[in-house]
Amino acid sequence: MKRIQKSDLIRLEDYLWEIPASFRNDMLVPARVLASEALLDQIIDDRSLNQLVNVATLPGIQVASLVMPDVHEGYGFPIGGVAATLHPEGVISPGGIGYDINCGVRLMTSSLNIDEVRDQIEELSKEMYAQIPSGMGKGGQIILSEEEMTDVLTRGALWAVENGYGKQEDLEHIENHGQFEGADPKLVSEMAKKRGRNQLGTIGSGNHFVEIDYVESIYETEIAKAYGLNPRQLVVLIHTGSRGLGHQVATDYIRLMVNAMSKYNIELPDRELACVPFNSEEGQSYFKAMCAAANYAWCNREVISWEMRKAWYNVFGEAGGSLELLYDVAHNIAKIEDHKIDSRYQKLIVHRKGATRAFGPGFSELPEKLIQAGQPVIIPGSMGTCSYVLAGTNRSMEITFGSCCHGAGRRLSRRAAKRIVNAPVLKEELAERGIYVQAGSYKGIAEEAPVAYKDVNMVVQSIQDSGVAKMVAKLKPVGVVKG
Repeated sequence: MKRIQKSDLIRLEDYLWEIPASFRNDMLVPARVLASEALLDQIIDDRSLNQLVNVATLPGIQVASLVMPDVHEGYGFPIGGVAATLHPEGVISPGGIGYDINCGVRLMTSSLNIDEVRDQIEELSKEMYAQIPSGMGKGGQIILSEEEMTDVLTRGALWAVENGYGKQEDLEHIENHGQFEGADPKLVSEMAKKRGRNQLGTIGSGNHFVEIDYVESIYETEIAKAYGLNPRQLVVLIHTGSRGLGHQVATDYIRLMVNAMSKYNIELPDRELACVPFNSEEGQSYFKAMCAAANYAWCNREVISWEMRKAWYNVFGEAGGSLELLYDVAHNIAKIEDHKIDSRYQKLIVHRKGATRAFGPGFSELPEKLIQAGQPVIIPGSMGTCSYVLAGTNRSMEITFGSCCHGAGRRLSRRAAKRIVNAPVLKEELAERGIYVQAGSYKGIAEEAPVAYKDVNMVVQSIQDSGVAKMVAKLKPVGVVKG
């Protein structure tokens, strides 16, 4: 397949580029890229734009296939991709959600200032590592019975709260309030349940982490105030998803859909895009299983928050105050949403794979104190750089189906990063800069080194300048736990 060149794209706006539907005769809609020109020059180096063009061939796709400025190659869909198909006859594709169903990020705020407790950060990072299990296949303290697993898959974060692993007030600050009502645990395989039985409250490996940051900069004073963010304030970022359970759900249903496509006369340029009509038996089964896996992920992040709160108390005691949840948002999920197309609202199946929902002011699902500010958008960078808190805008509803980026985006493969990064040296260098990293292996540190990622400042600046979301605060890391 011919790699897409910059000359194949048309500039629609300063930060919006288009590969027209005429580029290839099987495209049903254009393919669009949200990025600065400098980032676009990096994006065309891999196959992600070819994958974006393939997504534009999905039956029922509306307006355009889209990628965010942190885009890179993924399974079928590019990571950083957004695709909306017409509900209910348009397709649903597990590749448009990803293997880690409801991988997402939550941000917790504290009443502590970095300058008051800087000399305790290394101790805190070690206590976090002791309390929060991390690493490939690592299990946690909670072993779910069959009945408990059914409850977790049905009730999501509510299960954690009801069983003493969370706070009732957290639920209002989670996307979907931490519970997808369409879940059906019976459609999750026994193998998936087995893999998830002991993984609640664990972060796993790869790019997942729990991180202590402080607020380095405030850009939007009033929104930051609504979000409860203050200069020099300590905050906690948690990034993980549905672990082995979600991976198995994706594996099971991709296999099912590859075999079912011919039944619906669906032909695609890449079998990794395997899909079926949303209203088909297979489509409904996958969606209900995906909802169950999403519930597992929300419950997982709630339990990790409980573990984090224990670590916080063990180090700071009563003087540390409480950790309050600002927001928890998914970035690997499909949602049924209403969006305006050609002056009228349509019900759509919005796939977000490595893309974060970024709804603007007035969104009714938000807690009352956040409604006028817009939805918090949490964008983690890498462990040696910085992260951002943004606020969604109504502009996102006009050009990206209410979506924006989800992180910095990989620049190097994990294999390439391991070849060039000396992990013990990197860990020492980060410690000298006041960033204490606790990890199960040097391999994990090398794979997730800052050099492996794009410049998160450039990525977020593209989002800001496009109007899709507003920069609210910049966070700097001081303590990191990785798998």
